[in-house]
Amino acid sequence: MKALVTGASGFLGGALVRRLVRDGEYEVAILVRPTSRLRDIAEVLDRVEVITGDLGDTASLERAVAGVDIVFHSAARVDERGSREQFWAENVTATARLLSAARAQGARRFVFVSSPSALMDRDGGDQVDIDESAPYPTRYLNHYCETKAAAERLVVNADTADFTTCALRPRAIWGAGDRSGPIVRLLSRAAAGSLPDLSCGREVYASLCHVENIVEACVKAAVAENVGGKAYFIADAGQTNVWRFLGQVAEDLGYRRPTRRLPPRLVWLLVELIENLRRVPYLAARWSPPLSRYSVAVLTRTGTYDIGAARRDLEYRPVVDRDTGMAELKIWLRGGAVISETSR
Repeated sequence: MKALVTGASGFLGGALVRRLVRDGEYEVAILVRPTSRLRDIAEVLDRVEVITGDLGDTASLERAVAGVDIVFHSAARVDERGSREQFWAENVTATARLLSAARAQGARRFVFVSSPSALMDRDGGDQVDIDESAPYPTRYLNHYCETKAAAERLVVNADTADFTTCALRPRAIWGAGDRSGPIVRLLSRAAAGSLPDLSCGREVYASLCHVENIVEACVKAAVAENVGGKAYFIADAGQTNVWRFLGQVAEDLGYRRPTRRLPPRLVWLLVELIENLRRVPYLAARWSPPLSRYSVAVLTRTGTYDIGAARRDLEYRPVVDRDTGMAELKIWLRGGAVISETSR
């Protein structure tokens, strides 16, 4: 059996490659750009077929999927920097091309890493213990949400009797080794003293997902029956009080807890100003804003998910609990390997 992993230079993709190589059940190939940094999979690189190319190049895709039985597609544009055209090209068009190439070359399964952000309504509120029956919104928070939803629909609708497709929805993937994820970015701002408490005094809860837990779900989805054409929420075993969690971790690392509160009206005035500035094409393509409608929503809305369907269909069980994962993350952060880096 041969597996192709996209996004192997990223946090999740790298962890998945290491797991697949360690398990030894697949020949593993990766599709990476010539400029991709592969340091996080250096230990297994001699056992991986490296295909240099791009998801936007048809010839690259045909080389990458040749002889592949299963595709794990984790590559995506996730940063808020970028125009709608850029997000659509990298998250939707690229997924459509990869699906088509994989099916044409005889792949039997396609596992897509999606996100609960695909269900975040621009004008919505808390999502408490929602399951997969929750509908897609009519208005999306940002280009990432819109294009992840569009790509997810392409994947689940591509399912056939001989080409099984499914989507997995982890939120805020975290763990030791992360250099650019949401938890690391927030802690980086806490270290700099520039992270305000946006909770407005509310308790905000989230279903986070440790990287090894979403890797476990990917491996399970590769062999599970009755998953075709479905999407699944994937999360850690417990729910997290977001601001209490951030404050405690910041304090444990010697940073100040986020305590400075901004008036909600001021926050939304700043967001509206920033969103208006990002309508300028030059800024949209190059600027990662300090605040946005999306980032404020993530930090002020509860987002918790029922993982019953994944337990039933994938036989998914979290393999890393929060205490273990946090101990490892703190060791990683104290080593100084993260705070200075914000992109990969």
